[in-house]
Order: sequence, then C-alpha cells, then structure tokens
Amino acid sequence: MKIAVVGTGYVGLVTGTCLAETGNQVTCVDINEQKVKMMQEGQLPIYEPGLELLFHRNISQKRLLFTNNLADAIADAQIIFLALPTPPGGDGSADLSYVLGAAKDIAKLVTDYKVIVTKSTVPVGTADKVTAVMNENTNVEFAVVSNPEFLREGVAVEDFMKPDRVVVGTTDERARKLMAELYAPYVRQGNPVIFMDERSSELTKYAANSFLATKISFMNEVANLCELVGADVDMVRRGIGADNRIGNRFLFSGIGYGGSCFPKDVQALAKSAEENAYDFKILNSVMEVNEIQKKVLVQKLKKYYNGDLKGKKFAMWGLAFKPETDDIREAPALYIIDELLKEGATVSVFDPEGMKNVKALLGDKITYGADAYEILDDADALLIVTEWSAFRTPDFDQISGRLKNKVIFDGRNLYDLQKMIDLGFYYNSIGRKIIS
Repeated sequence: MKIAVVGTGYVGLVTGTCLAETGNQVTCVDINEQKVKMMQEGQLPIYEPGLELLFHRNISQKRLLFTNNLADAIADAQIIFLALPTPPGGDGSADLSYVLGAAKDIAKLVTDYKVIVTKSTVPVGTADKVTAVMNENTNVEFAVVSNPEFLREGVAVEDFMKPDRVVVGTTDERARKLMAELYAPYVRQGNPVIFMDERSSELTKYAANSFLATKISFMNEVANLCELVGADVDMVRRGIGADNRIGNRFLFSGIGYGGSCFPKDVQALAKSAEENAYDFKILNSVMEVNEIQKKVLVQKLKKYYNGDLKGKKFAMWGLAFKPETDDIREAPALYIIDELLKEGATVSVFDPEGMKNVKALLGDKITYGADAYEILDDADALLIVTEWSAFRTPDFDQISGRLKNKVIFDGRNLYDLQKMIDLGFYYNSIGRKIIS
C-alpha cells in the first residue's frame, strides 16, 4: 500500500517507519528542509530505542522516503496520515492550525479518492473540521478517519508493531476496509482493531491519557499522605495493584508526570468540557496535584536546609521526563531547576540522552557532566529526577566520596531503604520514611 505521512515529529517518524517495515511504500513529508536532508542522509532526529534499525533498513530497501514536496508525497498515496503538532493554546485548548492548514493544502492537490487520517491527538469534532476544510477546497471524493496513537516513548516501536489495540474512527465503508487491511499485519495475535465513529475515537485518546494521568496523581496524593501518617507508599502500591480491578501499572509515586501527551491531553480534555459547560472536577484536580508534585523535591530541600538554598550546589541525575527518551517537554526536571536557580542554588546535571535538548533551552545557566559521577564533586546533595536504569545500581562508594555530604533526595524511589541505612546516607524519597 502507498502511504504518505505529513509531519516527521515523534509520532510521524515512528508511524512512517513502522508502516514501511510491513512492506508499505511510505513517503514522509516535512516543511523543515534541514530535517528532511538529515533523514535522507540516514540520520535520525530523535532518540527512540529500536527505531534506528528499522529506519535504516527501510531507507536502504527504498520503502521509506523523505521529501519537502507535499504534492509528490501524496500523489499516489491511498492513505495520508496527518501527524502534526497540536500544541496547547493560551487557554489550554489544542491548536489545530497545523492540522487544518495541511488539510487545506492537501485538498488543493488531490485528484482521486484519498483517506485522510488524523494521527495527531485532536479534540472531539476535529474530523468534522478537517472534512469541512477539505470540502471547501476540493470536489474530489475523500474520507476523514480518526486513528489516535497510543505510543509510549521508550517503547514506541514495540507499541506500534504489537499494539494492544488499534482504534479507528470512520463512518466510511471504503476507508474502513483500507484501514483494516493496513493494520492486519500488526494484529495477527488477535488484538483488536476497534472501529467506531470519529468523535468517539477522538475522545478515546483523551480519555485514556487522562485516566492514566489521574492514576499517577492519585498515587502521588497517597504518597504525600503516607509521609504524614508513617506508611510506605511502595507497600500500599503493591497492596492495591494486586487487585485486578485496579492493576499495577501507573501506580508508582514520584515527582509528577510530564512529556508531550499527558499534560497537553488532560488540559485539552478539561478545556473541551469547559466549552460544553461541564466542570470536569477530577481533571482540574489532577492538573493541580501534578503542578504541586513537580516541585515537591524543592520543598523537601527547603525543609532540610531550613529554607535557605542560596549558594548550595546540587547534582541532578535525569532530565528527560521518563527514561529511554530524550524528550524534555514538560519534564519535572525543568521545573525543579527553575526553582533551584530562583533560590540562588547552582545545578549540575547528567542525563544519558536529554542534555543536548536541555542545553539548547537553558544554555550555561547550569553545568553538564560527561558522566553521572563527575557532577557529584563538592555537591551538597544528589537529586534523582529520572529513573534511568543506569541510576538504579550506582557505585555508592563514588557517590559517598564525591559528594560533600552523603545526602540523596530521590524523586523516583530507586533505592531500598535498608540499604540506605546500611550505607549511612540521609535519604529522602517519595511517600516513604526519611532515612537520616
């Protein structure tokens, strides 16, 4: 099948590459000439485990192409995916200008039946808006389909190649058959392709992410209560996660959620509810809790240092919003750094993949280490912000020898409490007793 993917951001590039892997002819189009040239030369613009192998294989076998020319990309395509940014506007609603702009451009170029698929996360009613834009600019027959992505950064290739479900919103029978054919190779194990109307499909993505964000914020609230009553959030998590009605995923407490999806999607769903005169109380609380939780380590630091962080040096392990990605969008690390700098502290950081992106954003406001240990020299405390595997079993002798004091503030609960007692650390984590 011939496919066009408009937009080569995270979703577009993973989608295009994985579609090519099952034998489709895929052309990815982007307005950024430098980025397109980079990909044509075999360079990946993002870090995602497992993507590089598929990317190079499909380029070499000429199933995956890149261009700046929209007309060339869509000329022979049966299906056109729109994988474009939908950033939050000033009021929290999703900005659809990129999606609708692309739809207008496509409408002026099509000469035969096309299936236009919104892969971007978009509010309820977007398919109707895309349809209206297309109708205003072409008389050629087309169908607009909603096909939200459920990719987790760090395991996105696996999620695409072996999805637990595929959601397709369409009322067009011809489009339904094409989408079923397209996704057949990915659901051979029997996982469902769930067909529904476009509006239900659009809401499904927002509802899924908002529910997961709610679980995270709920557990962070439980963790905060655990600290007050002397309970251990890890024990509570295990106790409730064993209930199959609840499940054990997204129950880890920490310093809030970040990334490109949860913050934006929760905000957009709440805004959509507001536009329909509905007060979505739970989501408003979820957002409030998350904003507070992102800075909980700073509050712990202030309490430990009697409110005075001026002149203190902190070493920070982790910048990306989660491990196995270089994505720093809405990362708690950025909020923590900002607060520490305001308090007059200095910050040295290390992250296996995220430093380049943070450096582009913050420049020399902070310092960057070549490895995890050099930033510890003369630091007053170590802050753990992202749960990279490399941080789980560190060399504690190096940590002890390099830090000014044996003090760790752990926003991801990586270490066993008894081990911290045995090693003689002051250890302050989330929802567990303080080891002092």
